[in-house]
Amino acid sequence: MPDLHRDTVSAASGAMLFSFGLGVASVAMPLAMLAAGFSNASVGLLTAASAITQMGARLLLVPILRACSDWLLVMSAAVVLAASLVVVSLSPTLIGFAVAQLLQGVARAFFWTGSQVHVVRGKGPSVRALAHVNFLSSIGMLLGPIAAGLLAERSLNHALTAGAAVTLAAVVPACLLDRLPTFERLENSPPGWLWRRPGVQEGCWAAVTAGAWRALLSSYVPVALAQAGRSSSTVGFLVSSAHAASLVGALVAGRLRWRGLAAAFGLGVLATGLSIAVVALVAEWTLAVAAALIISGLGAGCLQTMGPAIASDAVHPQERGEAIASVGMFRAASSFAAPLVVAGIVTALPISAGLAVIGLAIALPAVRTRTLRDHLSSSDNT
Repeated sequence: MPDLHRDTVSAASGAMLFSFGLGVASVAMPLAMLAAGFSNASVGLLTAASAITQMGARLLLVPILRACSDWLLVMSAAVVLAASLVVVSLSPTLIGFAVAQLLQGVARAFFWTGSQVHVVRGKGPSVRALAHVNFLSSIGMLLGPIAAGLLAERSLNHALTAGAAVTLAAVVPACLLDRLPTFERLENSPPGWLWRRPGVQEGCWAAVTAGAWRALLSSYVPVALAQAGRSSSTVGFLVSSAHAASLVGALVAGRLRWRGLAAAFGLGVLATGLSIAVVALVAEWTLAVAAALIISGLGAGCLQTMGPAIASDAVHPQERGEAIASVGMFRAASSFAAPLVVAGIVTALPISAGLAVIGLAIALPAVRTRTLRDHLSSSDNT
């Protein structure tokens, strides 16, 4: 029991510290880009660069998980994310921002795959274990933007430095995680791509919507709010309201019964996508934009928890690392595509049009709700 308690506390506290750094970056990075004179399209392109290295890193994660333990991924992710914030504080130039975004992609890939793989290998339902991690990470994502907004009122460097210091502290709980065995190659596994299997496929689609939401919340949502005349602190509080709602969404997902996951999937996808679609349109009205961000956060929080859980429970225990890496790959791809699509649209149209188009697009996976319901029903009968 002491080991279990230590491991649980270590995983949860590490997730909160790392997510605090991500929360700081989600507000401080776009504001720093605007302060350096970059255009709206440039903000989207630089944010998309993070997803490129995230996808590249995830391609290597399956062999990495067979060679080293997941706690090493979590520890290295904290170091890399802290380094990305330091780079921007020292060099707020095109090269500095590009390097920082590339480093953040590696950090996200390593941390989320490592931490999720670690907790789903424990006892009990995967969705509940992931809900605990996402709950604490949502607290970090809630506090990070608030701190970034307040510190940015004085200096963006203060915000970046504080985020780096807190993120680096996540190395300590990472070192205290249980040393679980590495994954073994499964003999006679079913043919075809793992992500095409029932359950894994729906988990990947949940990640598409959640990944796009996270990328937009770290790029064009702060830009749209800033251009509507919001102060840095107000932008921070509004973005944090979405992260606070995702915390609640993670808790709700952790309490769902297996058969209730399909309905939550459909509602979560629609809530996330449609709410993002209207954010820029209502950016001048505080209550309206806060409501839209809160609804989007509730949906995304559910999806972030459900996606890896559904996918990992649909495969053999030795394939769980690959299943979660597949979910992460889809999330990284949407994190890359969403800002890129908006960047292309805002070259000719207002930012409200870009967010409306991408919001409607990430609501489309809701059509997979019935397929997921059929898969979960068949799982109950086997």
